[in-house]
Amino acid sequence: MVDQVAAQQAVRSFLIAVGLDPDDDVLRDTPARVAKAATELFAGVSADPAVLFEKTIVAQSHDLVAMTGITVRSLCAHHLLPMYGTASIAYLPDERIVGLSTLPHLVDLLASRPQVQETLTAQIADALMTGIDARGVLVTLRLHQDCVSARGARQQEAESVTVAARGELREPAGQTQALAALSDLSTKGRRREV
Repeated sequence: MVDQVAAQQAVRSFLIAVGLDPDDDVLRDTPARVAKAATELFAGVSADPAVLFEKTIVAQSHDLVAMTGITVRSLCAHHLLPMYGTASIAYLPDERIVGLSTLPHLVDLLASRPQVQETLTAQIADALMTGIDARGVLVTLRLHQDCVSARGARQQEAESVTVAARGELREPAGQTQALAALSDLSTKGRRREV
């Protein structure tokens, strides 16, 4: 839970520290706005992804399940600047599956905290692997990072891609199958079970 009063005071102090007047008409409500936004942006800080797996479904099939085009919005832990793009997830179920809407919920929950892209990718894979005791999981994130485009290197078009593979999808054959399915879904611009 974000301490609204402390957050507003911190933002006001920051504005002063960078040479701005927090009492200026344009900035007067900025501390309150930032504190309110922090409630949403940091909602995942103390959240446990295990709650998303409290209701699972008996698997009727043990074939690959894949989804692409999952929106990712997070903050880079190094600069607190936005990083955004898409996630793709593939998994091999064992005895249980989740409803497909659980996958974007999982991404959103874990992304709602300051993150490093590599860690976020691993956390999504680990949470799904543990949550349904999957036989294998593969997660890819393709993100644009404002800490790369708006400062430092200033590379406007740069995207970073990270991959986390677990279980059977860590093996070359499984990885190839999952990546091919994700690529197929991505190029067709739709989500479906494979």
